[in-house]
Amino acid sequence: MNKIQASAPGKLMLFGEHAVVYGHPCIVTAVDQRIFVEVQKKDNHSFSVVAPEVGVDKYTKSLIEIGKATIPRSVVFLEKLYKKFIEKYSVGGGIQVTTRSEFSAKFGFGSSSAVTVAFAKALTKLFAIELSKKELFDLCYQTVIDVQGVGSGFDLASAIWGGTIYYIKPAKIVEQLSEKEIPISVAYTGIKADTTSLVKMVAEEKANNADKINEIFEQITIITKLAKTAILASDWPQVGNLMTQNQLLLAELGVSSTELDSLISVSLLSGAYGAKLSGAGGGDCMIALADQKIKKKMEIELENVGGQVLQVHTGADAVRLETESKK
Repeated sequence: MNKIQASAPGKLMLFGEHAVVYGHPCIVTAVDQRIFVEVQKKDNHSFSVVAPEVGVDKYTKSLIEIGKATIPRSVVFLEKLYKKFIEKYSVGGGIQVTTRSEFSAKFGFGSSSAVTVAFAKALTKLFAIELSKKELFDLCYQTVIDVQGVGSGFDLASAIWGGTIYYIKPAKIVEQLSEKEIPISVAYTGIKADTTSLVKMVAEEKANNADKINEIFEQITIITKLAKTAILASDWPQVGNLMTQNQLLLAELGVSSTELDSLISVSLLSGAYGAKLSGAGGGDCMIALADQKIKKKMEIELENVGGQVLQVHTGADAVRLETESKK
């Protein structure tokens, strides 16, 4: 094969934000908006990327130089992964990588993780390397650690396993909870959050006030475990109630925002079972769980106060191969 295309889903965190970084469980669901990565072998010794969604018209570097010097943020995960892949499996050669996304990187759907997983999946097929889900996770997770220095890997796991999963890092536990859709609404605040800064802020607060932060994490863990049971039972009123409880703890952690609080409040006043931020906080998206009878009305109210309602479906398929060609 000379050309392979793979795709991976975005994600939404349902429970366990921030606590997951410190070994506590979380629940995350894959969404049906995907990132597509096409990888084509080239008769040269270069690594090229075309990624229009992130402003990359054509990025090229010789294979002997990949992973060295300054790497643009828009291609760093791809370049680091390919370097690691070549070294680990003693394969490689000139390639061109072309990406296409069904969602904007600003929404906090885990675009970096999705593109990393889709690229890794395409490489394994292109070079005939058989990897289990855990082996694929380990390859991608080490790349994320190389780039960021820290990471829980929940977003990688969501892309690799799909559906809705209960997760403890680094894929120590990955338990499939449901492949059915969870009836949530998603609204974007209009503010792109800086996940790295928020994770560092919580780390600093934990270093200065360990007892308080650890107690918050323990309470989040209790809620996450209860939510696992409720999701398995499709008990949506209970899931919603637990979302609101989780949100109160995230607000106490200092990662909510005025915009998130406003959208969450509107959801609850509209009759939602519950609502919370999704992800690192500080902006990005919130989620609300409501009965179908009031869902549309609630979404109109969210739009009226400045939220951008995103039409996504949960429990989406995991990373998959889309096409392959000998050309």
